[in-house]
Amino acid sequence: MRRMINQAASASRRRGLIVIAVFIIASLLLALDLRSRGLAWRFMWSQTGEEGAPAQLRGMMEVAGNLIRAPLETDPLAPIDHKTGIPYGINTFLEQEVEGPKIEAMLRMIRAAGFVWLRQEFPWEDLEADGRGQYSDSRDLNGDGAPDVPDTWLKYDRIVELTEAYGLRLMVRLSNPPAWTRANPDAGDNAPPDDLQDYVNYARAVATRYRGRISHYQIWNEPNIFPEWGNNPIDPAGYAEMLCRAYAALKAVDPSIVVISGAIAPTIALDGHRNLSDLVFLQALYDQGGGDCFDVLSAQGYGLRSGPADRRLRATSVNIGRHTYYRDIMVRNGDAHKPIWLSEAAWNATLDADLPPEQISLYGNYGNVTQAQAARYMPMLYERIQQEWQWVGNVMYWFFTRKDPFEADQAFYYFRMAEPDYQPDKPTFTPLPVYQSVREYIQSAEPMLYRGTHQAETWQIKSAGQEIADASARFGRAKQFDAGLRFAALGTALEIRWRPAEDEASAWRVARRSLSGGLARTERVDFGAGPIIVDEITVFDRSATRLLAWLALAAAGGILMLATILLALAQRAR
Repeated sequence: MRRMINQAASASRRRGLIVIAVFIIASLLLALDLRSRGLAWRFMWSQTGEEGAPAQLRGMMEVAGNLIRAPLETDPLAPIDHKTGIPYGINTFLEQEVEGPKIEAMLRMIRAAGFVWLRQEFPWEDLEADGRGQYSDSRDLNGDGAPDVPDTWLKYDRIVELTEAYGLRLMVRLSNPPAWTRANPDAGDNAPPDDLQDYVNYARAVATRYRGRISHYQIWNEPNIFPEWGNNPIDPAGYAEMLCRAYAALKAVDPSIVVISGAIAPTIALDGHRNLSDLVFLQALYDQGGGDCFDVLSAQGYGLRSGPADRRLRATSVNIGRHTYYRDIMVRNGDAHKPIWLSEAAWNATLDADLPPEQISLYGNYGNVTQAQAARYMPMLYERIQQEWQWVGNVMYWFFTRKDPFEADQAFYYFRMAEPDYQPDKPTFTPLPVYQSVREYIQSAEPMLYRGTHQAETWQIKSAGQEIADASARFGRAKQFDAGLRFAALGTALEIRWRPAEDEASAWRVARRSLSGGLARTERVDFGAGPIIVDEITVFDRSATRLLAWLALAAAGGILMLATILLALAQRAR
């Protein structure tokens, strides 16, 4: 008996030693993999967006938490309006520049990089400076005895003209009220006006002056955080009223104007005075009727403390995928057909600042990366949006450059894409690595239709055609292709909603095509030889479902094989 006990104890010790040895070897292999950025490192990066091993391991536990929470409702196949144009844009501060050649140097570089959109503020305080209805600035700042800017429109006329000359489009932000709009001087520089009609009049004046030239307007900025709502408590009802009144005024000027909500700032704060959770604010905006008063929801898209691959979704933390929660709220409130535009997106390259951290105000508030990381991350974000976030439309990089380098002691300065070192004898700006990487991505990326429903006018379809009005189409417009259409798609199947062009009374038809019997693959699709009208194309990707089915089949086969082996061993033991 004692021998048997000793043998059992010895066997148990051997098993324990084997387990310990296996654990040590596995740990060493994992450490080696993480150090050399091997397969395990790349997998954890693809889930967490973290580059450091400790952060990756912690992040994987947080990613696992996604599995125990209710999935968000994103309706990835819903048709979405206002996302057919090329989505690449950038924030500019052209109103702060005096020299025309300097502005043109910016626009040349912006256009050369492949950007199409400028997010540009037309500050209310700059336009209607002297008082209600007075678009002039009577201040004598240079001491010559005369008003410096007798007509405040002239600067913005020039911005519009130059933007058009360089083939760019403007998304104009309407914000920053003048001091005369508030009786209380302690309300804060960005506080809304005492009388919202003053803001409505300003918005209407801008839209009227540039009718037919500017079609996209953004109503305010970050109304859920300080200081963008001044020193007032955050007020979803007040912002909803501002948004709806401005919406009605702009649509009255031109029904084709696209109204964009003020960008929601990501925050988990619940104090409600200086800041209010983006999720709480957005639902409150819907509760107050604000959902009827915008065509595009705007949000900020900062990567902050992790990279573009971060898949963690927690209501109590903020990362690059925060807008997925906004999408869930939109779908649940009947707005699945509206896109989200990211008004500001970038990573903060403070790690390469010339100043030490203690001399940079708000250092670390926006995360900290190197210029090389910022350059790698931005193209990866563009690609993830195309492949996974069908509801995201335009992405506006934050920002091209500032008017001078004297803000280098502030963290936000390190989002810049180019150094503000323009000189008349060197008529350009020095591009930073992120400029080069974004330019290379935009110019080399192949247009591709990924999973989702795409309107026929979308920028990814290069076939020649003409957009037409069609009341029976999804959003009242379709596209006629006289020689059929050709495009690239990545998925397992697709559907094309179309009809013959020669028969105006014909009903819409749906053509279905399989792209793959297994995992998603890229297919170049040729459809139609003669004149056809196409409304939309839906690309399906059932790879995950098929992969799970194969895994289940393999597991069942493995269990059956194991059972057969065990049964054979049992029979042999007899």
